[in-house]
Amino acid sequence: MNRVLLPRGVCRVRFVAAAGVAAAAGSLGARVREPALYCPTADVGRHRQLKGYRMMRYWPRRAGGLPPGQRLLTVMPRFTDLPHLPPPAMPIEPRLEIRNEGELVAVVTAADLEALGPRDHPADFHCVTTWSVTGLIWTGVPLREVLASVGMSEAPAPYLVARAGDRRKAAFTWEDAVADDVLLATRLNGAALGDRHGAPLRLVAPRQYGHKSVKHLIAIDFRAEQPRVMSKEHLRARVAFEERHPRLPSPVVRLPYRLSIGPTAYLAERSLHRRRTPQS
Repeated sequence: MNRVLLPRGVCRVRFVAAAGVAAAAGSLGARVREPALYCPTADVGRHRQLKGYRMMRYWPRRAGGLPPGQRLLTVMPRFTDLPHLPPPAMPIEPRLEIRNEGELVAVVTAADLEALGPRDHPADFHCVTTWSVTGLIWTGVPLREVLASVGMSEAPAPYLVARAGDRRKAAFTWEDAVADDVLLATRLNGAALGDRHGAPLRLVAPRQYGHKSVKHLIAIDFRAEQPRVMSKEHLRARVAFEERHPRLPSPVVRLPYRLSIGPTAYLAERSLHRRRTPQS
């Protein structure tokens, strides 16, 4: 006897039982309701399989020309330490506070950035969890030019903290912050930044791992003392030196970090659609 091939998700036991009931009812001239042929466990299995396929989009591949320990992604996902949370509610236009030991020094607006002449800067993006996206074009103004425009051509303090609208933050040395490729970006690949990539203003530091490229940037605060950072965060996080962790050797953390990429990106992309109402 030939085995009948059933559609994915249809339970064979339920199909055989339903066929028997239908045959008996038909012989009596009765009508029966359409049976439930789909097995819940099969549906769950199919859902998990589709979820797995989606996460595999974020599995980085080996490629030439990348920094030590990095793998290539073809898409740039939303990525955050808190992937279950939606992006913060942000104003439509950039507004950046410059502070020195908490005291307000200046406020930089969208008009101020426009007056400084935003320009395109090609740069690759390297996440500390080992994924990279290459060939990006950020549009913005170098941070050192913005600081100079408010009277900070010289370092007011040796450290600074960049703060985001979602309360995330990253610490920098003055040397790293005023490198020629560190930008205040408002556009990516020709389009205005969206919630996924840090609207309305993002600090972009291509020579450092991605957690230094603070999304939803709202403030920069200079500090005389070295700021506290997360226990897993290297103060400088330079890609060329593979400064992934302040204590552990990079080869030790590569694989655990890499295994977190798929679930983190998947959850962050899902929570993106629950974004909050923008501020006016």
